[in-house]
Amino acid sequence: MSRPHLKPILNASLPAQFRQIRIVLAREPGRPDGDAEVAYTFIAPIDAEGRIDRKLWQAHRDACRVARQRPDEEPQHGHLVHHAGGSWGFHYDGEAKLPDEAGYHFAAERFVVGEYISINERGRMHTYRVTSVSHL
Repeated sequence: MSRPHLKPILNASLPAQFRQIRIVLAREPGRPDGDAEVAYTFIAPIDAEGRIDRKLWQAHRDACRVARQRPDEEPQHGHLVHHAGGSWGFHYDGEAKLPDEAGYHFAAERFVVGEYISINERGRMHTYRVTSVSHL
């Protein structure tokens, strides 16, 4: 399977607010301990309160990338997108043809270690926990 060609990100060219964020599946029915192998790692500009900075995202959309990780699957790559009406989500590139996944109230969520984030995946809501937020 071929991967889409992504232009390399030059970290030094991005504002200091950009972070790499990792979220892992939190506990849910059937997974009382969650699952660290079901995760997303993404790049986003984060403001002083830990929220996504829409203006910086708008200025650097191509740098706001996501990797969707699942056991026994190749990672799927895409971008953090902002939809009309204010919602955020992940749009995937390439051959996998995955549907967009919507973040539940991402505009109000704080992306700080220990916080919980919900994502609608193919019509089912799943809760994730922020496990790391690091400078690029």
